Formats: sequence, structure tokens, C-alpha cells
Amino acid sequence: MTSPTLDSPEQPSTTRELLTHRNFVLYWLSRWTAVLAVQIEAVTLNWQVYEIARRTMDVKPAALMVSLLGLVTFLPVLLLFLPAGENADRRNRRRILIVCYLVEIAVAGVLLAVTWRGLANVPVLLAIAAAFGAARAFFGPASSAMAPMLVPRCLLPRAIAASSLAWQTGSVVGPLIGGFLVAVSPTVAYSGSLALYIVAVSTMFFINANTSPVVQAGSRWALMKEGLAYVWRTKIVFGSISLDLAAVILGGVTLLLPAFAKDVLQIGPHGFGMLRAAPGVGAAAVALWLAARPIHRHAGRAMFAGVAVYGLATLVFAVSKWLPLSLLALALLGAGDMVSVYVRQTLVQLVTPDHMRGRVATVSGLFIGASNELGEFESGIVARFLGVVGAGIFGGVGALVVTGLWARLFPDLRKADRLA
Repeated sequence: MTSPTLDSPEQPSTTRELLTHRNFVLYWLSRWTAVLAVQIEAVTLNWQVYEIARRTMDVKPAALMVSLLGLVTFLPVLLLFLPAGENADRRNRRRILIVCYLVEIAVAGVLLAVTWRGLANVPVLLAIAAAFGAARAFFGPASSAMAPMLVPRCLLPRAIAASSLAWQTGSVVGPLIGGFLVAVSPTVAYSGSLALYIVAVSTMFFINANTSPVVQAGSRWALMKEGLAYVWRTKIVFGSISLDLAAVILGGVTLLLPAFAKDVLQIGPHGFGMLRAAPGVGAAAVALWLAARPIHRHAGRAMFAGVAVYGLATLVFAVSKWLPLSLLALALLGAGDMVSVYVRQTLVQLVTPDHMRGRVATVSGLFIGASNELGEFESGIVARFLGVVGAGIFGGVGALVVTGLWARLFPDLRKADRLA
């Protein structure tokens, strides 16, 4: 079987040309501000739940309590992913994002209120996290499907790299700011997150592009089934998103960072912010490189190499007792993940017709959400029995096994060549 390519007549494009598209720049600014808000909120929520749990529990059950955050955030995504994707292919995508931002503003406001009034406890925080998950279920497919509408097709790989850069730089700065603000007080941290959400939604109002998709004929259920069928039969799409699902479910260590910071490395909330930011540092460096020098050849190999680096770095982080080495391992983890994310997102966007992007994006988002949130829950379960270090080792080995297995199961993905 010949290696699949995604060749099309290639037009020269530059990062400077991307910056001439005003609507995409506004979208990028809104995305970056929102990522800052999400990261500050997530850092604060994770630390707050772990600290509350540790008042009455040992390390292992406290880590399990934090893992429930991932589960309750993912459940709304699981329940709503089909209508969310169909909605993104039927309605104005910019308006969907505005509504989602307003819900996230309400969530941040409630977190601020219950913390300020001293009403925060684990069940209350979990319930609020579930409401946030419902908003993100609709946000993900609309956001992913909207970005390609703002640039010409020849600029799409650079636009995807730039969008990833918004996420990764926010993932660097956000946890650092979050760790600093949590050290002051969770109330101050939630206030900062709320202010950033307001900036993000305000920016969306200045985008004047047509972001309404061409609605396809058929019932809503028929459109949902069409999206699922497309993902299943397009093996490059299915293989790439399922690889992320399997590797991150087994290899994710984000949930365990509060336990590593407090009880393994003993570096407190400031150190926790550094740990949370380190993967973003590595990912942002790679995203900057890819924005200037996109991958043109051997895309499938690059994706599998990125996942393998992710697994090896997870192993190093798990056994490290020295903060500089831990930070380096997390940075390499983020770098490997960024390569995988870039290739996956570019492949999915290039092979998917515009009228199906919302539905395909919601399936992809479900897989990604499952990998992140269920990965956190899995890490908490494993940590309950093996401890946090054992859970990290288990995850690193699991990610490497998945890399080898998927390379055999999806040869077309392994041989995928050009991103053009």
C-alpha cells in the first residue's frame, strides 16, 4: 500500500501574511486570554481541592479526590458531544462561543463567591466543575470549526500552529500567574480568572466574518450519525485522535502535580505553578518553531515520535526527586505532545470538509477530553494503589506501549507524509 499524502497545489505563505487577517488575530487574542483564564482557574481549583482533602486524608485518597475533578468535567462532554458538534455545523459559531464564554464567566463568579464566603468544599467545587464541563462541550467544536473560516486554506497549517501557540503560551503564563495568585489567596486567583474571561468574550464581538456554516439537509440525528461514520471510515482521522486518547489516558500526570509539589518535591504552591507551567514552556517553544517552519514531510513519523517522547519524559518526571530535572522532563513532555497535537489537528482539518468540521471536531474533542479528564481520573485511581510515583511510572510505560501498538494498527497514519 502506498503512503497516503494530503497534497494539493501549494501556495507560498508566511507568518506575516497570517497577521494580515484581522479576524483571525482577534480570534487568536480571544483564545489566548481565555486560555489564561482557564489555566488560572484550573490551577486554583486543583490546589484548593487537594488542600481541602489533605486536611482529613492522606496523600493517596486526597489525590483520588482531585481526580474526580477530571471525571465530573468530562461527563458533560460525554453526554453532550453529539448535539454540540451538530450545533456547531448548524448555527453561527461565533455566537456559540460568546454564549459559552458567558457561562464560563458565571462559573468563575460562583467559584469566587463560594470561596470568598468560606463555603468551598469538595462536593461544591465538583458541582461547579461539572457546569464548566458543559460549557466546554459546546465551546470546543465551535472554536475548532471557526478558525479555518477566518483564513485561506493555504494558511491553515500556520493558523493551526498559531492557535496552538495561543494555547501553549497561555499554558505557560497561566499556571505561573495562578500559582502566584493562589499563594496570595484563591479569592484573588478566581478574580483574575473572571476578569480575563470578560476580556475574551469582549474580543469576540469585534470579529465581523461570516461564521455561519452551510447547513446540510437532513435531520439532526442523521447529521450526527454522518459525523461519526466519517471519523470511523477515515482511518487517518480515527487513528490520530484515538492515539492521543490512549496515550494521554495512560500517561497523563497533570492531576498528580499537586501531590508531587506538596508531598514529593515539597515546593508549595509557587513550585506547583512552576510544574504546571513547564509542559507549556516546552510546547510553546515547539509551537513557535512550527509556526515559522511547519512540518512538510514525514508527518506520521513525527506524530509517533512526539508521543514516544511524551512517554519517556513522563517516566523521567515520575522518578525525579530534583526540581530542575522534573521541570526539564515536563518541558520535554509538553514538546512531544505539541508535535503530536500539531500533526493531528492539521491532518483532521485538511481532510475534513467545512460542512462537517463541527461534528468531526466534537468527536475529536470528545477523544481529547476523555484523554485529559479520564486520564486524570485514571491517574488518581492508580495513585490510590501504587502511590503518585508509581502512577507516573505506570503512565509513562503505558504511553510507550500505546505508541508501538498504534504504529502497527494504523500503518496509513504512520506513513502519512505531507501536510499540504
